[in-house]
Amino acid sequence: MTHSRFPRSKALALFLGAVLGLGWIVWQHGYGQALGQVAARGQSDLALASDRLVTGLQRFRSAAVLLVDHPDLRALHAGGDRARAEARLLESADLISAHRAFYADSDGRVLASAFGGAPQDLAARPWYRRAMTGALGFGHEVTAAGARSYVHAAPSFAADGGVQGALVLMVDLDILEREWRGTRPSVFFTDDSGQILVTNRSEILFWRRDGARMVGPGGEAKPLQVSRAGGHAIWRQNLSPYVPPASLHLTRALPVIDLTAEALVDIAPARRLAALQVAAVVTLCLFFGSLLFIATERRRALAEANVLLEGRVRARTRAWEEANSRLRAEVREREDAEAALRRAQADLVQAGKLSALGQMSAGISHELNQPLTAIRQYAENGTAFLDKGRPERAADNLARIAAMAARAARIIRNLRAFARNESEPMGKVDLVAVIDTAVELTEARLKADGVTLVWEGGPPAYALGGEVRLGQVFVNLINNAADAMAGEADKRIAITLERGPRLRIGVSDTGPGIADPDRMFEPFYSTKEVGGGMGLGLSISYGLVQSFGGEIRGSNTASGAVFTVELEPWLDEAVA
Repeated sequence: MTHSRFPRSKALALFLGAVLGLGWIVWQHGYGQALGQVAARGQSDLALASDRLVTGLQRFRSAAVLLVDHPDLRALHAGGDRARAEARLLESADLISAHRAFYADSDGRVLASAFGGAPQDLAARPWYRRAMTGALGFGHEVTAAGARSYVHAAPSFAADGGVQGALVLMVDLDILEREWRGTRPSVFFTDDSGQILVTNRSEILFWRRDGARMVGPGGEAKPLQVSRAGGHAIWRQNLSPYVPPASLHLTRALPVIDLTAEALVDIAPARRLAALQVAAVVTLCLFFGSLLFIATERRRALAEANVLLEGRVRARTRAWEEANSRLRAEVREREDAEAALRRAQADLVQAGKLSALGQMSAGISHELNQPLTAIRQYAENGTAFLDKGRPERAADNLARIAAMAARAARIIRNLRAFARNESEPMGKVDLVAVIDTAVELTEARLKADGVTLVWEGGPPAYALGGEVRLGQVFVNLINNAADAMAGEADKRIAITLERGPRLRIGVSDTGPGIADPDRMFEPFYSTKEVGGGMGLGLSISYGLVQSFGGEIRGSNTASGAVFTVELEPWLDEAVA
């Protein structure tokens, strides 16, 4: 049993390993696809946020380009009214919500301003130097107090085509953030140093990436783990409770405003989707694996049961073969015993016949002696009549001799038929002729014993049986009736034949009746004196009648006993 469990355990372990491997593959594939979907949505959100910021800043650049050529500002180079120019700047700054606006010449001297003066060392600012080259200058400024501004510098050209000054508009970035602060995903814009300058999560403002950590404005640092999954960068950090700790990092270059847009998109939905896919695949694998395991176990159990059943069948077959051999031997023994029994029964039947012939021998001898004596006398008389010349009388004696010879021949024929062993199958038998023969065979014995036999005969009555064996039955019944009436004053035997659905023959006597009706058909049962018989007559008769499909029974009457024999009538379609 241990040997059979180990392969199943090993197969189960391999199956679970394969399921885990498939689950890992599904996880990788599903996670990568889900990250792709998250990245696509994140890129759309990042593009929308970038466009919002760029659009918001571009309108200030357009205002600077339009306002720089205003006559009030150009007049400042020829000693124009500064107050008027500053009023124009103040009105325009209010109109476009600029944080600060001023106009300076090519040397960096402020000629007019609104909402405060210009930054110090203006000429050293990159965006101002770019404007002095004739291009639009732009950049950002962060004050020591943390105020953030985005700067647009539009150059002013002189009549000779040279740059004579620049109009600078400074935009408060905090005002732009208010429109989308707190939206999703977490978006921030960084400068060239990686510092976060604009974001919708104010708590991460001015943080910057430094290798494997994020450094805050006060110098504090937090760990940053960057990994790759499905071709995407995954950041794991704890910058803020409002920034997902595990996020998809997306970037978008914005050269038009010299910033880089970045986003941290929550990857939890991608993980959930991938987990659902893995759970579905693993569940299906485990379900079908369980079905396969159950089917395999059932097949194995059926195979084991089949082996056990085959063993039992082989054992039962061997037992049956042995029992069959014994049964065949018993059948052979039974057949041999039945054959011996049939032989014994035939011998008993023949012995019964010979016993009956022995009982009838005196009467038969007398019956044969009478015709023989008469034949001798008729022969002598015929010779004498011939000598006297009386041929008619001689012919009469010869006729009588012929009649006596025929009588003797009939008696001998009946004896020979009665004494022979009948081996023919059952067939059509005339009961009237059979009873006539039995009466004729017992006539001498009955006459000697003074018994009167009444038998009317009649037309033929055909039954199914054997002629010789039926004759023995009736001879036995007549002899038994004669024996039973020994010593009785009135000795009469009556034989009757009733025709109907069954042929019923009755043999009654005027004897003392049957002493023990329950035992009268038992072999060797007899009420006769010693030497009077073996007690086989009725037993043999019972067996013979049963063999013909009939019945024989005996009962007492008021005047003696009666034996009734019932036989099946012969039908034309009867099969012997």
